[in-house]
Amino acid sequence: MHSDLCLPWYWEYDIDFVRFVEQACHEQGLTFWQITPENLLESIQALYTGEHTFNTLLDRSQGDDRFLPINNWAKEHHKRRINPPELSAWSEDKATMHLELINAGIHTPYTIILPPFLEQPVIRNLDLTPLGNQFVIKPSHGGGSAGVILGAFSLDQVLRARMEFPEQKYLLQATVTPRTIHGRPAWFRVFYAVGKVYPCWWHPLTHVFSIVTPSEEHRYDLSPLHDITQRIASLCRLDWFTTEIALTHENFIVVDYVNDQIDTRIQSKAVDGVPDEVMRNVAKQLVELAKGYV
Repeated sequence: MHSDLCLPWYWEYDIDFVRFVEQACHEQGLTFWQITPENLLESIQALYTGEHTFNTLLDRSQGDDRFLPINNWAKEHHKRRINPPELSAWSEDKATMHLELINAGIHTPYTIILPPFLEQPVIRNLDLTPLGNQFVIKPSHGGGSAGVILGAFSLDQVLRARMEFPEQKYLLQATVTPRTIHGRPAWFRVFYAVGKVYPCWWHPLTHVFSIVTPSEEHRYDLSPLHDITQRIASLCRLDWFTTEIALTHENFIVVDYVNDQIDTRIQSKAVDGVPDEVMRNVAKQLVELAKGYV
């Protein structure tokens, strides 16, 4: 048996995204293979005995090592892997991407990068003055705000924070204050999928999304969101990801660089979910990519 697109997943909240991908495959005439914990062992055995194969892998196993043999098989057999893990690991390193973005002329918050605690347990002569009265502390890896401290103000907080993820570099970033547009903060989470950009308003406190409409782009001069995201895509080389961009009174500033562990919950099911239309379009783009490898 052969499938055009294979999608391993286990997170219950991925179910609507999986449904969108399955629907897009049906519309494009592609065969679709879901692998879940329920059929994982049988699926891996089928892959490695040659009973079942696929062309493209869209992996949503998100770090569950039980699914690793599927990615290993795809790599060994030179199959298309959407956001291959080795590329994701590189692009999700905030310290690495900070330097990549700066070199590309993309605005980022003023940032101090500290070495991992395990490499340099004592930090001497650290001047926090350029960061202002309050700043952000974040580890170089991970998503979902794990280890992130907002409104930090002291050296002691920095030194203690480094011990939470002692093997990681840490970024100290100046707090970015967005301008207000029509009563809401000019803060955006932008979705990228295979050449297409989907900008959304995203409230940094409530995390509630709404789509940036074409008329809003024109009225408030928000079209740079597309260009900035495309430039980030050319740097990180991922097939799909999100980025977080704020518009201050001076510039568009990329606040959170690249996230490919995307929360796919949709707005019709969760208040802080992604607009259904955006997630449906992302799924269609990923299936279009798979179609090119049939």
